[in-house]
Amino acid sequence: MNKIEKLTRFLVRVALAGACVMPLATLSLPAQSAPAATSSGAVYNSRFDFATLYSYFQAHGADTDVGISYNDIRLGEYASGSYYFNRHLGLEAAFESHPDGNNDGLYDIQAGPIIRDNMNHFSLFAHGLIGMGDLAGPNTRGGFPVGYTYHNYWTWGGPSLTAGGGLDINLVRAVSLRLMQIDYTYNNVDFGPYLPFTYINRNPLGGRAHLPGLQASAGLVWHAGSITPPVPVTYSCSANPATVFPGEPITVTGTAMNLNPKRTATYSWTSSGGAVNGSSSTVTVSNKTPGSYTVNGHVTEGSRAGQSADCTASYTVQDFAPPTIACSADPSTVNPGGNSTITASAVSPQNRPITYSYNATAGSISGVTASTTLSTVGAAAGPITVTCNVVDDTGKQATATTTVSVLAPPPPPPPPAAALPTTSSLCSTSFERDKARPVRVDNEAKACLDDVTMSLQQNPNAKLALVGTEDAKEARRSKGKVAAERAANTKDYLVTDKGIDASRIVLYTGTADSETVTTTLVPLGATLDPTGLTPVDESKIKVQGRKPIQ
Repeated sequence: MNKIEKLTRFLVRVALAGACVMPLATLSLPAQSAPAATSSGAVYNSRFDFATLYSYFQAHGADTDVGISYNDIRLGEYASGSYYFNRHLGLEAAFESHPDGNNDGLYDIQAGPIIRDNMNHFSLFAHGLIGMGDLAGPNTRGGFPVGYTYHNYWTWGGPSLTAGGGLDINLVRAVSLRLMQIDYTYNNVDFGPYLPFTYINRNPLGGRAHLPGLQASAGLVWHAGSITPPVPVTYSCSANPATVFPGEPITVTGTAMNLNPKRTATYSWTSSGGAVNGSSSTVTVSNKTPGSYTVNGHVTEGSRAGQSADCTASYTVQDFAPPTIACSADPSTVNPGGNSTITASAVSPQNRPITYSYNATAGSISGVTASTTLSTVGAAAGPITVTCNVVDDTGKQATATTTVSVLAPPPPPPPPAAALPTTSSLCSTSFERDKARPVRVDNEAKACLDDVTMSLQQNPNAKLALVGTEDAKEARRSKGKVAAERAANTKDYLVTDKGIDASRIVLYTGTADSETVTTTLVPLGATLDPTGLTPVDESKIKVQGRKPIQ
């Protein structure tokens, strides 16, 4: 079999081995827990790696003096230990064992540099090793009835060289699957003096063997230790309080994380305004000028990257706020010459000392306390504006106003009002005597009606109210008709016999249980009380005239 055929078979075997192992590696990937917060593969940057691998060796060499070629060795192992100086570069020591070939055998002990690049799910590596190898002669008899014998059929020689690389699948932090390791190896040993044709007589052979080959390995890699760089120092700071008035102190506190307890941290501070007092993680600063400022902190425990950090805290110095004031008057309305108490309610937001003062547009006022008196003596009627003033010890001031109204003097009392005219009852006439003519005005009524006539003549603007009544028996029968006829006959007498204007006489019926007609004089401007009275519709009443009274 030529070298091309051997190489082809070797690559096919490697591809088949990868196809068998890849599903296992793929199933393991979801179970990994690579922290997203770390850099790519940082969790797998171990300090020590130990590899235990199955190894297949494909020989491409021969004892060149004798002309006998080596066979492939299918069963072997590869074990190595690596120490890494940093996350990429390390030193590897390896032992290779292929003792059970077809009358062939090979051991290598080597060491050399190794480099790697860890990702979250897989790692790539490459190494170059040099050492010495223990090699059996090709087709060595070694106690078997067939094969050749050599002067030194297991011989240490060198140098032996290995160069190659591979791919690891990161299963968990402590274990990786070495899916593939492909190495080119070279061994060179001397089996002793070579004498031509000595193998015909079964005499020991010699000669120098040159054995290059390809080696494919797969297995597990065990990880120990860590070379992940230390977490860098972080620094944060805060100002308390963040807002102050001029001259008030501010405490700035810095909080450093990830410091090495074996080192001494040093703190320093600067400020954009005001002096910083202190050199530890907590300092104070004060400033008398209103404005916005920053304090910058720095912590360091060494000169290397990640051993120092900075922070910034902001604070504001605000100007003193002016006082506030409210002003009130009690009473707010006074008579001329009266007094009003003026009260000022003032507050300084920063509790500064305050002083009061007052002024008014009229009257007189004075005082330096929260309450004073306004005198309106000599002030004209109308509003007086009082101004309340307050000022603190920094010159900040505020004002408020209130109003006091001075009433106008009361006008002189008006003359007493003239008494309103009132009605007056004059007299009444009786209709009880003439039972046969119960509604007729008889001679007995003459004296009363003459007096009535005289009163009407004396009061030409007055009116006369005639109220006729009937007793209960009459009322049941006539239902007020008799009372109305009595009032109408009385009016007829006054108009016909006495010449009184009919428009001056008004007729009513009343509710009294009597047989009379009452007369009431109603002067101009007076009002008759209508209680119990019913106006008479004269158009429905037939007047019964009488002869003049003798």
